[in-house]
Amino acid sequence: MDNKKVVIAIPASVISDTPHLREKTSKIGLIGRAAAIFNVNEIIIYPDSPKVNQHGDIALIALLLAYMETPQYLRKRLFKLEPQLQFAGILPPLRTPHHPLNRKTADLKVGEYREGVVLSRTREDTLVDIGVEQPAIMRGSKAQVGERLTVKIVKVAEQVEVETVDRAEIPVYWGYRVSAEKRSFSELVKEGRYDLTVATSKFGSKFADVADKLSERWAKANSVLLAFGAPARGLFEIARDEGASLNALVDFVVNTIPGQGTETVRTEEALFASLAVFRTWLDC
Repeated sequence: MDNKKVVIAIPASVISDTPHLREKTSKIGLIGRAAAIFNVNEIIIYPDSPKVNQHGDIALIALLLAYMETPQYLRKRLFKLEPQLQFAGILPPLRTPHHPLNRKTADLKVGEYREGVVLSRTREDTLVDIGVEQPAIMRGSKAQVGERLTVKIVKVAEQVEVETVDRAEIPVYWGYRVSAEKRSFSELVKEGRYDLTVATSKFGSKFADVADKLSERWAKANSVLLAFGAPARGLFEIARDEGASLNALVDFVVNTIPGQGTETVRTEEALFASLAVFRTWLDC
């Protein structure tokens, strides 16, 4: 498993052209699937229309993406019944390693990783729901009731014992984090916490023309930001309206779909196309 942190930034307006919550949910489901398929570590939702209040759209996208990423056996404990989740049943399952199908204690293995939620705690022990018939026990933890944890199984007996682990230590893909961003796109990029920043645009350089230079930078980077615009307003327009130049803002502006046959490419479509190109050609 590559230790490189891959982050994607998507605009809040990705669902603005979709009026019904059912269709919004379906579109967000595609975004979550794309992120999981291509091992994305974090999804940032950023505001891209300064004249419009996008707090509701950002909150909805973040909620549904977080719901998707949460193992099914923990959802009832971590999410309340709310109107925004009424069509969550149409979200496609991620089937990532941290969404195990096993629900039996007898089938657990020492060294296996699970996601869990703290049920109760005493001075010495903590009980954690890890998705099997009975809670696991964790010794000496300070975790709070209701807190989500990533754990490793250290003992399988009459009582299953677990210990907390850092997700970065897990040797397989372990899902994505979701961040609801208040800052503009240009402010997000200027923060400078990424070793490599790549914007996607039909007005960018063809991927084949920058593949060698991009590959060199990709290989050396520990953290990469891949930014996507909206169908109605691409990143050049979004950056311009924020008083910035996209070419000056990011390291590369890349067209991953040269000669596109449609006037616009939807953000969820661009995600699949671009992540397939980046992961195929830059991770090899």
